[in-house]
Amino acid sequence: MNQPKQQQEPPGVEAALDPPADHGETSYRGSGRLQDKAAIITGGDSGIGRAVALAYAREGADILIAYLNEHEDAQETARLVEEAGRKAVLMAGDLADPAHCRAIVDKAAAEFGRIDVLVNNAAFQMSHDSLEEIPDEEWDYTFKVNITAMFHLCKAAVKHMQPGSSIINTTSINSDKPKPTLLAYATTKGAIANFTAGLAQLLADKGIRVNSVAPGPIWTPLIPSTMPPDEVASFGQQVPMKRPGQPKEVAPVFVMLASDEASYISGARIAVTGGTPIL
Repeated sequence: MNQPKQQQEPPGVEAALDPPADHGETSYRGSGRLQDKAAIITGGDSGIGRAVALAYAREGADILIAYLNEHEDAQETARLVEEAGRKAVLMAGDLADPAHCRAIVDKAAAEFGRIDVLVNNAAFQMSHDSLEEIPDEEWDYTFKVNITAMFHLCKAAVKHMQPGSSIINTTSINSDKPKPTLLAYATTKGAIANFTAGLAQLLADKGIRVNSVAPGPIWTPLIPSTMPPDEVASFGQQVPMKRPGQPKEVAPVFVMLASDEASYISGARIAVTGGTPIL
């Protein structure tokens, strides 16, 4: 896949993505692996989050879709969930606010009566060529959205989770191979990997599993809204498969980790990187 040079305003929208991303709309087939489970997905409006929401719904789960302000994208994701015969709850707001993180969990618990799966997927990134270019406020905001929100969401959700529940955090190939122009983002992704590994041990006696997924270059609205057009055009060419991945190529890993099939998997970081190994 080759994509033309393009630029969007952050946080980016699916409708402006050229070519459109594939979330599995016409290809994903469920088999009841998450039947009647209740899930929260942050950043569920687009990209990887949309693909995970679609797959979870087709596997039988109800979904709370948390997102920033991309209302049209979120409504399309909700439509896909409802088309699969499952309940979709939308909740907009900024994860940088700890009170909003707690409100997301409260809303899911009220709507579903339980929380079986928490997918911490939302992220913020911006590209900078030098350390001096990074605004202090942007550094702090990146940490608030990418890692501090994860702490608040997990802390609030655990009391609603039973043994067999699953927390899945989206880290990145940047947790192992940090890209210098994404310094703040890459640093938070390393923190997520360690947070996941530590939390898995902390929650093991509760029967709650905690894992992370480490995507490589995946074609989502985040890319043209946070990278220069030249980098967008060559995005994905650096991995052995010589192309960006599609969101639908990441979602099955989230399904497996949320399902009972992964009952002995906790503390893992699973790479979806187009052939680039991570340690």
